[in-house]
Amino acid sequence: MNEPIVYKRSVLVGQLILVQLAVPAVVAIAMLYGLCRFYGAPFDTEFRLLSILVALMAPMFLKPPDVGALDILPRWGAIAFNSMVRWLVTLGLLFAILYATKMSALFSRRVLLTWAVTTPILLIIVSIALNEVLRLFMTASGNIRQAVVAGFNEVSIVLADRIHRNPTLGIRIEGYFDDRSADRLRLPQQTKLLGGLSDLAAYVNTHRIDVIFIALPMRQVQRVVDLLDELRDTTTSIYFVPDIFVMDLIQSRTSDISGVPVVAMCETPFQGMPGLVKRMMDFGISGIAVVLLSPLLLIIAILIKLDSGGPVIFRQRRYGLDGQIIDVFKFRTMNVTEDGDEIQQATRHDSRVTAVGRILRRYSIDELPQLFNVLAGSMSLVGPRPHAVAHNEQYRRLIKGYMVRHKVLPGITGLAQVNGCRGETSRLEDMKARVEYDLEYLRQWKPSLDLWILVRTAVQLLRDRKAY
Repeated sequence: MNEPIVYKRSVLVGQLILVQLAVPAVVAIAMLYGLCRFYGAPFDTEFRLLSILVALMAPMFLKPPDVGALDILPRWGAIAFNSMVRWLVTLGLLFAILYATKMSALFSRRVLLTWAVTTPILLIIVSIALNEVLRLFMTASGNIRQAVVAGFNEVSIVLADRIHRNPTLGIRIEGYFDDRSADRLRLPQQTKLLGGLSDLAAYVNTHRIDVIFIALPMRQVQRVVDLLDELRDTTTSIYFVPDIFVMDLIQSRTSDISGVPVVAMCETPFQGMPGLVKRMMDFGISGIAVVLLSPLLLIIAILIKLDSGGPVIFRQRRYGLDGQIIDVFKFRTMNVTEDGDEIQQATRHDSRVTAVGRILRRYSIDELPQLFNVLAGSMSLVGPRPHAVAHNEQYRRLIKGYMVRHKVLPGITGLAQVNGCRGETSRLEDMKARVEYDLEYLRQWKPSLDLWILVRTAVQLLRDRKAY
């Protein structure tokens, strides 16, 4: 969790964060108690047990997104969407527990149904109100810290831009210190060069500076050490901003190994609880889909047999998690089953595609057997689309960062697909665009993003012209 380390009244900020964490459980339990009183149902042992489950699950599933990362406060629409998604996940888990323990019959159905519908409305209202209180507090003049930056370079420019665009950080950058002249640095307008690095300590002591960001290149490590030594006679907070962060990082975060600080530069977003949430979503949604679609799957299998004979299911080797080869299932849509060192991609009006196969490919119905891949754990509902092994070996040599997309399970659909990057990749630029969306998915993942991609996929299937 990213700590709010730069606020003047950080203790009060921390208290407000704790309130944000506690409010969802308080709202849900209060609504449950109030509805019991309203309908005349006793708030007995069963409802008290349900309240305990809510209290335990709320910090994990109902917490605001990115609690502690207060550099950007979400907009109202994002709050409403995230609150609704998190409530549905929590509700699904609660009802699953009640069903598995055969306790669901012990509760008043009127109370539970009303509670399920009305609680997210109140939760959204309260969350927005708290968000605005936090916003007002963090942008108040008494909470602003004055900051200066040692070093004018790409990383300090990025840092200053982020701070300027996010007033809720509570930081105002007064200017820069650098040993080069203003003419040589080509400083933009409104950017102040306050002096050389040797002037920094004296300036800080005489101008009530609260924060210093040292953004010198890592190759100047001795200059950084000297600068820290010169600043020992100040009470200013000092932060080192390593220039590695101008690189294209995936799920970057700081941690430690037995007290030794380390920085993650390329990591999967699905470690710990996020991985569990992802797997539960995959297993639950795909399991329901298989049950509901089983009659359709049977009909399709019969049509394929009648149309062209041969096997119903086509297996193709593709790269899965960490580059391990997996078998991906599809309904067979061609008269060939290519899986060698060279594979020709399907093209428009491809003569290899069967009559039934053309319809299946048009609406991506041929991908439905991959639901069994998801249930088995070799794929996910949402993630980078797996490519044939032959294509992987071709593009990994041509596209920088291509194999990073295999840090997560491949998906039936993905961010690239809902942004139009699907179908034939006749040009290298087509595959580069697809890979960039895949990497963006790794950077930005959260449960609501998966749900958004699934909804977008369902809508686009009816109007996609790139599937053939």
